Amino acid sequence: MSPRLPMLLLALSLLGLVPAAHAQAPGGPPAVGIARVEKKAVTETSEFVGRVQAIDRVALTARVTAFLEERLFTEGTEVQQGDLLYKLERGPFEAAVSQQEAAVADASARLTNANIQLSRAQSLLNTPAGQRSSVDDALANQRSQAAQLMSAQAQLKAAQINLAYTEIRAPVAGKISRTAITVGNVVSPSSGSLATIVSQDPMYVLFPVATRVQDELRKRYADRGGLSAAVVRLRFADGSTYGQEGKIDYVDPTVATNTDTVLIRAKIGNPPRRPVQPGEPVDRQLIDGEFVTVLVEGMQPIQALGIPRRAVLSDQQGDYVYVVGADNKVEQRRIHLGQSTPSTAVVDTGLKEGEMVVVDGIQRVRPGITVSPGPSSPPPAGPSR
Repeated sequence: MSPRLPMLLLALSLLGLVPAAHAQAPGGPPAVGIARVEKKAVTETSEFVGRVQAIDRVALTARVTAFLEERLFTEGTEVQQGDLLYKLERGPFEAAVSQQEAAVADASARLTNANIQLSRAQSLLNTPAGQRSSVDDALANQRSQAAQLMSAQAQLKAAQINLAYTEIRAPVAGKISRTAITVGNVVSPSSGSLATIVSQDPMYVLFPVATRVQDELRKRYADRGGLSAAVVRLRFADGSTYGQEGKIDYVDPTVATNTDTVLIRAKIGNPPRRPVQPGEPVDRQLIDGEFVTVLVEGMQPIQALGIPRRAVLSDQQGDYVYVVGADNKVEQRRIHLGQSTPSTAVVDTGLKEGEMVVVDGIQRVRPGITVSPGPSSPPPAGPSR
């Protein structure tokens, strides 16, 4: 080979015309940065796609037919349980109550007279003027009047219930939607929903998990209290992490046959992000129905073999790293990764504690070559949030 060829290759590599792996550093083997395989405290994390869901959701509907007279809430704000939201026309229902009260009074008077007639017939039974048939007739009339009173009382109660339905109150606390029917319209049970209330704090997060993954999670947390011991965190679409932690409180007993997944539910807090002002919408971070990334984490970190994530390469056969031996020769090693983080790769199999892997200068490394190892550079700092 011409003695000028190495110099030519080096010049071409500097110009970007020859790959750097084909250019050797002048005067010796290529320099690389290495890191030691060592045990690290790693928090096991599994990611799933989930959806936020309100715990309580109530559609407000009219229970009687009447004119809608007044709306007493601000759309989009939060209401408390028992707050008066709508007023319906009361006049016809108040009249119905008065009519039934009169019917109860009439039935009560008739029953009182029937009791007197029965008592008189029974007192005359043992005298020459007494007759058994008179007693029987008085007893039958008394029982009939008692039944009439009970019927009138029941109709009065129904009228009072209908009168109460002219005030529509919040059955749960939460954020109320816009009103679907405005003041002045006639509403009835067939009019549909007037507005919807969804509870705000806490919230549910539902996420489907493949049955295989569910079995792995169950085994992983079996000796730590089960899935309820796992910590649930949320990540939003912009990459930011939610500040509250949740707990798994429900696992669906049925597997979805079309996806082979099990639905898991967690409960997580949703407090206001700033002080609440009366009559103003409350700013909370979680919104009913939004998609989030669910992170299921162990409560305590575990000790596992870890290496810098940037030392791991992949091809069609899987993941691998370059290991530097005692003689500074490079060996390609296939590995199997466990629950990794963006900065640390957890190695289940393929490496031993104390071995050295190439982190920096990987593009200059090939199996079997000799390298000049040195400490790897620290990873770049992530963006602050």
